[in-house]
Amino acid sequence: MYAIIETGGKQIKVTEGQEIYVEKIAAEANDSVTFDKVLFVGGDDVKVGAPYVDGASVTAKVEKQGRQKKITVIKFKPKKNYHRKQGHRQPYTKLVVEKINA
Repeated sequence: MYAIIETGGKQIKVTEGQEIYVEKIAAEANDSVTFDKVLFVGGDDVKVGAPYVDGASVTAKVEKQGRQKKITVIKFKPKKNYHRKQGHRQPYTKLVVEKINA
């Protein structure tokens, strides 16, 4: 069984036991998180939401909070003596999907 959930403005296909990385969620490590915005549930019987499936949810456990590798943003305008260099690290939450309730 698998499901498509919506979190952080993105749609993610998940199965039970899968590790996923999502946009940062306000939860501590080893907390349980429930996603109610389930768009699709597949498997033996298929359920499609309009836009969400009624009564469906996905439960996941927070494994850790972290930040991705640094990216460098450079702004440059030729012949104007203008250049800026900035770094950015996007925060994420690592989850382990425990149960899909359909």
